[in-house]
Amino acid sequence: MSARLVAAAIGLFAITNFDDIVILALFFGRGGGQHGSARRVVVGQYLAFTAILVIAIALSYGASFLPKEAIAYLGLLPIGIGLWEAWKLWRSRGGGGEQGAETKQSGPSTLKVAATTFGNSGDNIGVYVPVFVTASNGATIVYAIVFLILVGVWCAAGRFFATRPVIAKALARWGHIVLPVVLIAIGLAILIEGGAFGL
Repeated sequence: MSARLVAAAIGLFAITNFDDIVILALFFGRGGGQHGSARRVVVGQYLAFTAILVIAIALSYGASFLPKEAIAYLGLLPIGIGLWEAWKLWRSRGGGGEQGAETKQSGPSTLKVAATTFGNSGDNIGVYVPVFVTASNGATIVYAIVFLILVGVWCAAGRFFATRPVIAKALARWGHIVLPVVLIAIGLAILIEGGAFGL
């Protein structure tokens, strides 16, 4: 397990799950003082992310049957998702954020956490598929292990931020702006590295 691969996995997870810290902080804050609420949030997060990984890996195996020249064009997926996120951000400018409002109104049940996380992670699948397609089986396993470990770290961070409203507010304000930019950058990197469009 090379340090470079682990660092790449950490970076990819952090970039694609930046906004999840806000959602987790909201869930932990909502369940503060309720017996077992933290456990339900963690279990829900792991259920959702395991499903995301399974789907992304399954799709990457299907995509591996594509011609080698076509693989680079999978970079269009994160670019498209990034543009979609940017469009949603532009459309909802001035609002408080639909996802945050919905999360505040609901309790931290395992099913609610899992459904919210999964519904908020379509971009993850779109980014992970092209990465897994170009990675070896061993590298994909490393990515999966690192991602699952970092889910726990993210849960701990969410709980930490839940007790610090100023930090949570800053994340909620800037997280949705950073996400589209980073997704588009990832997609462009995949296109350029694969030589798509003669790049």
